[in-house]
Amino acid sequence: MTAPAISHWPDVDAIERRLDRLVHTPVRRPDDTALAGYHAWFEQHTAGSRATAAEAARYIPDGVQHNLALNDPWPLDIVRAEGAHLWDVDGNRYLDFLQAGGPTVLGSNYPPVREKVQSLLAECGPVTGMLHSSEVRLAKLIHDFMPAVQRFRMLGSGTEGVMAAVRVARAHTGKAHVIKVGGAYHGWSDQVVYGLRIPGTGSLEAAGIPPGALRLTQEVAPGDLDALRERLAANEESGGTAAVFVEPIGPESGTHLVRPEFNGLVRELCDEFGALLVFDEVVTAFRLGMGGAQGYFGVRPDLTVFGKCVAGGYPAAGGLGGGEEVMSVLQGGLTAVGKRALVGGTLAANPLSCTAGYHALTEMDRTGAPALAGRAGDRLSAGLAALIAAHDLPYVTYNVGSIVHLHTSGVLHLSLDDPDFGTELGPRGDMLGQMSMAFSAEGLITLAGSRLYTSMAHTDAVVDDALARFGRVLARI
Repeated sequence: MTAPAISHWPDVDAIERRLDRLVHTPVRRPDDTALAGYHAWFEQHTAGSRATAAEAARYIPDGVQHNLALNDPWPLDIVRAEGAHLWDVDGNRYLDFLQAGGPTVLGSNYPPVREKVQSLLAECGPVTGMLHSSEVRLAKLIHDFMPAVQRFRMLGSGTEGVMAAVRVARAHTGKAHVIKVGGAYHGWSDQVVYGLRIPGTGSLEAAGIPPGALRLTQEVAPGDLDALRERLAANEESGGTAAVFVEPIGPESGTHLVRPEFNGLVRELCDEFGALLVFDEVVTAFRLGMGGAQGYFGVRPDLTVFGKCVAGGYPAAGGLGGGEEVMSVLQGGLTAVGKRALVGGTLAANPLSCTAGYHALTEMDRTGAPALAGRAGDRLSAGLAALIAAHDLPYVTYNVGSIVHLHTSGVLHLSLDDPDFGTELGPRGDMLGQMSMAFSAEGLITLAGSRLYTSMAHTDAVVDDALARFGRVLARI
């Protein structure tokens, strides 16, 4: 029997109480002397990265091509990745808890997959524009792990998967509205840049998007089933609801954690109102077990959005899967007339991505990587909780398997209803950068200092090394 990737579900009520205390506690960050010391470490040890970052700023907006690379005081120029470690251009080694944003459950640059990709490149090259058998093997494998995915369309990213899901849902149902849970990130396409990161923010981050593009997008508060029912009922009078989008463990990979019964109850509401249930499993697919979050919860979504996980961290990867009937609107052809949705991508399902994905998923299943990564997440979260208690800090940590949260500033849990929201947002947002800098100077790479992904490569020795480094930072708060 396959070992579980999630050993326990966090106590949501207890976590919410602690998060409420955190956002009502003054910011607790490293003191100015400590911050100056961390900055001095960067000055002394990362000259090569600093030069690369300065050059990047001349040609790239804000000096980075994607947000994962953001880092105070400047981005790190990483030249080598292996397992649980990264090395920068200056030769510094870091413990990698970013893991490319989540897809490398085997650890970075896993040799058995790399060898298969190298062989493919030697024989075929990365792309031909034609059918390749790896497309079929990958689609079948995903179906075998996730029975709800009877048909799978490979695309180039999670954002494209969400775009396709919106279009397919509307084409299939003939309905108009899309409802998402506030705080969730479903990519950057026009129709879902709404209620990002902090629930209730609506179109706050929708610069450059015409209001009309968001007219049919709505949000409900995390976990609020009554509000979801009200939205679904109200929409019946104005075009109906095509789809309800959820991150099944909660918005922002469980930053706003949901109760374990939430997804099943959303499934019931979608059935009652004839809306499609869409699981965004860009992060959770295969990381929470080979059956993803849907396998863990035992809930069958109508559509599943995939991201970088389907290629095990190799580029140009994402997609959409679902039942045969709903996915039939994506049938190929030179025209898309009638009840068919136009979705494409010249480099989608390229031989490189599909070969990498097939062998990565096969290796994850063979090695039990999700369970090993989940065990590492348990050890890391328990160790962080002990450090927080030892230093009497208001911080909050918990994990869902190999997805570990460390909330130090509470910025994503601020409420727009709080009269102090405007004055708290800046300092608490700045603190994320300060904590990320402190962790990096101690050799720890995280996602904005607040989220950590573990992999099969994060052995007990690696996690214990990391906890010693986290302890040095927390001792200077």
